[in-house]
Amino acid sequence: MYQVKTYNAIAQAGLDRFSDNYQINKTDDADAYLIRSVNLHDQDFPKNLKVIARAGAGFNNIPLDKATANGTAVFNTPGSNANAVKELIIALLIASSRNLFAAADYAAHNSGADISLRTEKDKTKFKGTELIGRTLAVIGVGHVGSLVANAASALGMKVIGYDPYLSADAAWHISTTITRAKTLGDALQQADYVTVHVPKNEETTGLIGSEQMAIMKDGVKLFNYSRDGIVDNAAAVDYLDARKIRTYYTDFGENNLLNRDDVVVTPHIGGSTLEAEANGATQGANTIMTYLETGNIENSVNLPNLQVPFNTPYRLTLIHKNIPNMVGQIATLLADAGINIESISNAARKEVAYTIVDLDNLKNEEQHQLVERLAQIDAVYRVRVLQK
Repeated sequence: MYQVKTYNAIAQAGLDRFSDNYQINKTDDADAYLIRSVNLHDQDFPKNLKVIARAGAGFNNIPLDKATANGTAVFNTPGSNANAVKELIIALLIASSRNLFAAADYAAHNSGADISLRTEKDKTKFKGTELIGRTLAVIGVGHVGSLVANAASALGMKVIGYDPYLSADAAWHISTTITRAKTLGDALQQADYVTVHVPKNEETTGLIGSEQMAIMKDGVKLFNYSRDGIVDNAAAVDYLDARKIRTYYTDFGENNLLNRDDVVVTPHIGGSTLEAEANGATQGANTIMTYLETGNIENSVNLPNLQVPFNTPYRLTLIHKNIPNMVGQIATLLADAGINIESISNAARKEVAYTIVDLDNLKNEEQHQLVERLAQIDAVYRVRVLQK
């Protein structure tokens, strides 16, 4: 029986279907954590912790190096909040084009007998534009970006997508009406609106900075509902002051963005809907179940993806360093123990590797001793024995 600890009260509904096999918050020595935004950087991981699933796309609240050294697989749930973010971006595109926030603020502060006469005169200052025929640049057309691009195209916008890492699978979800830019500059130069939807890493931090803003059209409207730091906020302020950027919409506030009429800051609500949180919890629970019961890996953020049909009675999984002769050492040890290997699969992700060994027979009394001997191989982080 596996034990799963949940945080932020997000996962009970997602775990109901597994209630016969999983206990919730019954131990501090859990096999799995299902989390949302709780910060794990200062927490000690129990040795028994085999998997962490983050209900959401971001995972900067998880210390990946510490998790890997503990032999803990870490997963996120990409796409679980994609529709929530898409709907918010579409709402903001419309609100920005119609000066909705300024108009609502005006109406909230003007009342009285002559309000109808005054608003008829003043409303011209809030005159906006329509989205149809305008150009939107979508930077990153993965789970969220593809939905934004398709929805904007359906509204009659001209959409330019840029994503140098676009997978063949992701490309299937993008409308044929979307123009694909060869470079970031090509996407930015013609856009009336720019929205970014990329993961945060060393390459994408500061992706939209001073150099990129300089080539944008005058009066462009910029949106960052991806991650803090993808857009250089200091540069954005400079270009707002110069009126190069007309308005900036972001889910990630900083002091230099506050109290400006040309900036709208929302409190990190991009993926915050009841549906998105339920989707993330359910997807995270399914991910945990799959990993604990089969050892198969998909959407891990610290281990390589590796999926092998579990057709044998027994399976060994090993998380280890990606160094020469690891697979050879594993195979030799099993051969010396007289254990026949049905199949062996291996994949690597930078400094970390993952190996699945399927066995047609393994005596119960051999299992503990085998795990101990495999774990003694230098550079092995964790060994598990699974039985079908």
